[in-house]
Amino acid sequence: MTVRQSFRSAFHTGAFTAHVEDGKLVSVTPFEHDPHPDESIHAWPEMVHAGSRVMRPSVRRGWLKRAERDGRMVPEGVRGEDVFHEVPWDEALEMVAGELDRIRKTHGNEALFGGSYGWASGGRLHNAQNLTRRFMWSIGGCTTQVTNYSYGAGMTLLPHVLGSNEAIWGAGSDWRSIAANCDRLVAFGGLCRKNWKVQSGGFGAHGFENVVRILGQAKTKVINVSPLRSDVAPIEAEWLPVRPNSDCALILALIWVVQDKGAEDRAFLDKYTVGADRVLAYVRGDVDGIAKTPAWAAEKTGVPAAEIQALGEDLIGKRVMLTATWSLQRQDHGEQPFWALVALASVLGQVGLPGGGVFFGYGSTGGFGQPKVSTPLFGMPTPRSEGSLGIPVARVADCLLTPGGTFEYDGQEMTFPDIRLVYWAGGNPFHHHQDLNRLRKAFQRPETVIVHEPWWTGTARHADIVLPATTPLERDDYAGSSRDPWILSVAKAVSVGEARDDFAIFSDLADRLGGGEDFHQGLDVEGWLRKLWGQTSAALAVRGVNTPDWDTFREMGYFKVPEPADVFDLYADFRHNPRANKLGTPSGKIELFSETIAGFGYDDCPGHPVWIEPKEWLGKAGDWPLHMLSNQPADKLHSQLDGSSVSQKAKIHDRAELLMNPADAAARGLEDGSVVRVFNARGACLAGLRVSDEIMPGVVRLPTGAMFDPGPDGLERHGNPNVLTRDEGTSRLGQGCSAQSCLVEVEAFTGPVPRVEVFDPPVFIAREA
Repeated sequence: MTVRQSFRSAFHTGAFTAHVEDGKLVSVTPFEHDPHPDESIHAWPEMVHAGSRVMRPSVRRGWLKRAERDGRMVPEGVRGEDVFHEVPWDEALEMVAGELDRIRKTHGNEALFGGSYGWASGGRLHNAQNLTRRFMWSIGGCTTQVTNYSYGAGMTLLPHVLGSNEAIWGAGSDWRSIAANCDRLVAFGGLCRKNWKVQSGGFGAHGFENVVRILGQAKTKVINVSPLRSDVAPIEAEWLPVRPNSDCALILALIWVVQDKGAEDRAFLDKYTVGADRVLAYVRGDVDGIAKTPAWAAEKTGVPAAEIQALGEDLIGKRVMLTATWSLQRQDHGEQPFWALVALASVLGQVGLPGGGVFFGYGSTGGFGQPKVSTPLFGMPTPRSEGSLGIPVARVADCLLTPGGTFEYDGQEMTFPDIRLVYWAGGNPFHHHQDLNRLRKAFQRPETVIVHEPWWTGTARHADIVLPATTPLERDDYAGSSRDPWILSVAKAVSVGEARDDFAIFSDLADRLGGGEDFHQGLDVEGWLRKLWGQTSAALAVRGVNTPDWDTFREMGYFKVPEPADVFDLYADFRHNPRANKLGTPSGKIELFSETIAGFGYDDCPGHPVWIEPKEWLGKAGDWPLHMLSNQPADKLHSQLDGSSVSQKAKIHDRAELLMNPADAAARGLEDGSVVRVFNARGACLAGLRVSDEIMPGVVRLPTGAMFDPGPDGLERHGNPNVLTRDEGTSRLGQGCSAQSCLVEVEAFTGPVPRVEVFDPPVFIAREA
């Protein structure tokens, strides 16, 4: 007899109902209140039961044959190339607990690295990053990560300039206000539709079509400042193609135009900012003898001086919203364009006006600019152990490769600890990180690498002990986003292999290591979910919103937080009364010049926004004449759900798609739809070529998300751009990811095209007696 059941679930691409027959997920249907669901949810039946699932605890053969050498336990073989043994759970947990205990007692907790980058995609309780950190703190702490790959440089800079990260992760001015009031919406990096499909924590209703509709009815003119024309589709926009990494020069030239016309808003600058005169003097050329004119910027940006002049003049006297995607700061000196954009918004006097000002993130992820619901959601708290060191996430390889080395970050000088054990649960650094050949070397250095993972990703393949983790469809939880009104109940639908959730794994390990009470506090999953729902209910009750009890909520499957009728404008309160609503900066104002940053003495990030020539860009291309952008893929978030038929449809000959201008393709004799080799001094990969004039000449795009698949000759076979990107911090201030500063060459690939093998499980052999 066939048993059919249905279960509510949620993920970063939205909510859905999972349909199960005889214990197997067979299909999904979108959330009934989502008017524009994303098709990627239909990848779940394939992915839950994929052949690449980690089915049982697995241990690398070479790790079992390790021996002590020069004070280190050195395993045999090469991580990423070895075979595995499958072992029972109890044995695997004993191995993990034993290694954690050995390292912390012999070398101290700082020798443990607790890595996680799960993007809150799995629910509020089963948030891998929270759980990893809470577990590590329960056993005495670890070295961990701070900031992120998405906007790490910006999130370090903006508290110095605007007093918080509200302009990069807050609500953002309401699209209704922009449509009603804004004359010019200048979007550096566009307003990418594909990025609106996803939301950290999951969400109930996709809102991009609503933005398209209201902008289509508005007076607002949209200017897309990007190497890609398609970065705003289907919104009608004027395209201003700009050379990658030159945005700061363009913004400074726009400030020059406004100042040259005597149109700077002196009253705003005097009342709401500090340091404006120093920025304006720099732009005039008083500091370095170089006026930042349209002609000066034209040489750097590739935008004709007359067009820069016209754009600058067009902004004067208009209501202007300036926005930049997070990708704009993922470049060498990536702090500068963000800081310069704040300066331009201030010079124009737009900050805090209805529909005007500056915001970073429209078009980077879903939810920005929607009504400010501020949905209260809670996970397990993560108290930090005293003395635990946090390093910027983009410096992980540096940390592993250079123990004892020093680095600077946000005014601090720190020393990399000697990491003996890496424990990674949630996320895939062999997707996120730059220069993956360097990361492979870095992952060889620890004595032990432990990973929780549902699939055999690049990270799992480079581990010594791999513990099979559940997907969101294999556990109970509740989900949602602070920027979405829907709170969603998530019910376990299936069980696959011997997978266990992170909470269960960490609870068992914490008990074995004496930290159980600190970690789980005697509560199971059900107990914690009731506790967390109680916190959400209490927070909403303060706002006059009554929620159902936990059991009723579970039966209903969702709860909608009332959306506010009021339209929100970022920094409106500050503009209305800057004394009563001071920013979190030392002055309480917008710091166009920061005494704090200037005091750090960084030549790569001085006290106000400046133009600093990137180390790798088309301004000095040399042997590598093409600038490669590696943006988010259109078919998934990061590398999640790669391997499904949904993801496969976006590939060419099973490889990620390289987008190239017809002139560049013709110059190299390359044909649309062919397999090409993309390379530079750091590495090489294969990709499928698509030729289109939607990208400017001299620039190519290879999106992230193709699972890392290195061949025996070192050639990455799948189209992962991070074998090519630079593993160097944006500056000593932010130490962010600089992946978008990357030059390459492209040529036709000759010879037999190798098979993509990353979706095959590794080789398993019987354990020796």
